[in-house]
Amino acid sequence: MSTAVPLDPDRRNRRVALRATLFVLFMLGVAFASVPLYRAFCQATGYGGTPQRADSAPGAVAGEIGVRFDANINPALPWQFKPEQTVVKIHPGERTTVKYFAHNLTARTTTGRAIFNVSPEQAGQYFSKIECFCFTEQTLRPGQRADMPVVFFVDPKIREDEATKDIHEITLSYTFYPVANPETAS
Repeated sequence: MSTAVPLDPDRRNRRVALRATLFVLFMLGVAFASVPLYRAFCQATGYGGTPQRADSAPGAVAGEIGVRFDANINPALPWQFKPEQTVVKIHPGERTTVKYFAHNLTARTTTGRAIFNVSPEQAGQYFSKIECFCFTEQTLRPGQRADMPVVFFVDPKIREDEATKDIHEITLSYTFYPVANPETAS
């Protein structure tokens, strides 16, 4: 009969400490990666009303759908921000351009980034943006006014999906937040 030799208590403690340290480092990595991974997941699937990105529109089909535009500003960003028009009627598959308007109300340069969402949530996977000011940070000089275009289409497949075929209006909502350390163009 052989008996196992117990590990030295110091060696056991070092093993436990190493495992705990590795676990903490792993969890820290997961915490830092979770936001970009979640954003990528939402953009790929349309989950949570996140619009898709596209290079071109497929072409209009019969029937109309309303698209409502909403604009919000975080109170820490001293801008005025609003859509040029609040509602448009479009045909699914039709390439559409709308403009938002922004105005820096201060005497200093400020930078903001727009976060967007589509509702109802089920429509997000069918709402595709070709061009959008929300893809990059926006910097406005003191008192500067800017037109900010959005080029989009609603995929005609929205009418084939049982969950979305009866949707007659979609809301595209933006909220601008201040950027503390703006990216600089290289």
